[in-house]
Amino acid sequence: MANEVIERFTTTGFHSNMITYLTLKLNLPQVKASNILTNFNGTAGFAPLIGALMADSFSGRFWMIIFGSAIYQLGLVSIILSAVLPGLRPPPCPTQVNCKEASPSQIWILYLVLLLTSLGLGGIRPCVVTFAADQVGMTKAETESRSWNFFNWYYFFLEIASLSALTILVYIQDNVGWGWGLGIPIPLPCLCP
Repeated sequence: MANEVIERFTTTGFHSNMITYLTLKLNLPQVKASNILTNFNGTAGFAPLIGALMADSFSGRFWMIIFGSAIYQLGLVSIILSAVLPGLRPPPCPTQVNCKEASPSQIWILYLVLLLTSLGLGGIRPCVVTFAADQVGMTKAETESRSWNFFNWYYFFLEIASLSALTILVYIQDNVGWGWGLGIPIPLPCLCP
């Protein structure tokens, strides 16, 4: 459950403010930035189907969670590098008028980063809740009440993680800096699986 809560906090934190990052830091037009986010959302929505198929057919849920967490972590480290290293984004443009747009190579790096996070999510999302529910397995009389409690707490903590990310991380991204706002959740997935 901790892995899923941390994943939700991290994903919500960097995804909720990504349109601002793409338009203000990579100087992309809103249409192009929205297209990139739509592609990311589509890939992130489709990847769990592949992750579930691989977990059921080849690796098992535990190893798919481990693999997905590692790929996700690689994507998160890459996103912080793209926010911090000057060569991976265009020069700052304080006036937001006639700004130099991100180069094709910088856009491809962004696509690679978003692909890594999507594939990592694909390994985590379909497996964590079922793997955790398996841990509740007790006798038949106790299972119903315990699983009900588990899923209540599970969704409660997911929503707390989303709320925290939408308030804390977005505030840090807007007021402190993108390096900090994207970097704070990076060590968190290392704490779990």
